[in-house]
Amino acid sequence: MGTATAARYGASWRNWAGNITASPARVVAPASVGEVQEAVRRAAEDGLRVKAVGTGHSFTAAAATDGVMVRPQALTGILGVDRAAGTVTVAAGTALKDLNRALAAEGLSLANMGDIMEQTVSGAVSTGTHGTGRDSASLAAQLRGLEMVTADGRLLACSEKENPEVFAAARVGLGALGITTALTFAVEPLFHLTAREEPMRFDRVTAEFDEHVAENEHFEFYWFPHTGNCNTKRNNRSQGPAAPPGPVSAWIEDELLSNGVFQAANSLGRAVPAAIPAIARVASRALSARTYTDIPYKVFTSPRRVRFVEMEYALPREHAVGALRELKAAVDRSRLRISFPVEVRTAPADDIALSTAEGRETAYIAVHMYRGTPYQAYFTAAERIFTAHGGRPHWGKVHTRGAEYLAAAYPRFGEFTALRDRLDPDRLFGNDYLRRVLGG
Repeated sequence: MGTATAARYGASWRNWAGNITASPARVVAPASVGEVQEAVRRAAEDGLRVKAVGTGHSFTAAAATDGVMVRPQALTGILGVDRAAGTVTVAAGTALKDLNRALAAEGLSLANMGDIMEQTVSGAVSTGTHGTGRDSASLAAQLRGLEMVTADGRLLACSEKENPEVFAAARVGLGALGITTALTFAVEPLFHLTAREEPMRFDRVTAEFDEHVAENEHFEFYWFPHTGNCNTKRNNRSQGPAAPPGPVSAWIEDELLSNGVFQAANSLGRAVPAAIPAIARVASRALSARTYTDIPYKVFTSPRRVRFVEMEYALPREHAVGALRELKAAVDRSRLRISFPVEVRTAPADDIALSTAEGRETAYIAVHMYRGTPYQAYFTAAERIFTAHGGRPHWGKVHTRGAEYLAAAYPRFGEFTALRDRLDPDRLFGNDYLRRVLGG
């Protein structure tokens, strides 16, 4: 074995939020696709299961293993740019932040992205990571091809033309079909977005939700529990030029309020839960409207240094407002104390077998709790509401659903599990999480 894949024994692993741990038998860091294939073959020979893990930004145990843990940090960088086709191929271990910066240097951009860019591209895609968009969808829906190492050690190329039945499922593959080594994304010439952030009352934003979604390319809002206050964000393409927030304004909004003061407020709330409603009222009133223009990743994403645990469900878009009003009523009548805002985003329907937006216009409702705060009561109450509305849980965020529920929620669930039976009949890429959500 080369030095790049030298095994480390007995290493323990913990995810970003600290709610998931694993103790793999060995950890390997392949420096080439050939070394990924070697790691998979050796795992099979040794009777060990094998999983790739990125930066640990999932809140589920999707990547946890007691077998061989593959760390793809050495598999990074842009592998090819095809300007005629409008695509970029990137190694699977590349962090989204590095991809975004490299694309910008090439005068290119993804059409849409989530609000965090610490994840590896393969981890983000395989769990269905998304932003918000009226017309442009998740990262997986922007894929035009991928390569992965399958259980027999082969490198399999997939696209709409090559192994299309695998491509239809593997874009949101949960790590169940193989280890992704490269991804090809659709990209476009770099453009500008103008963001308008504006506080708005809960009753107004929910009454006008469909209107806001229809009128804006990217609309989202945050509701502050224990208040009737929300903050809205509209992102729309503009001619530019870039007019980012001034350094002082940016520091106050993005560092002081979103990270520094927010961290202190959450720490106080964890120590003195009774103070949380008052903190929420002050925090939600401190927000002011602002408008700025920049290249996409600087508008879509923001630093998130306050650690939390999250549950997010994808609902049919027409059910989102009703579910959110039920959640607000449940919080208002409970003794729960919630210090994190609730996030609401949208996505168009797509055609990926296990995408949370497969076959339907979708709205996402995400609930968060500060790390180290008991979250079960709140998440249980929220999940009861979301599932009553036909919700599909985000694959990388806390949920309690199993294969029986998910098979009913996804019309193409059987298509995915049949493909898994064909590509990985011995469950080399299996783990406890996949057994729960996909069945035996």
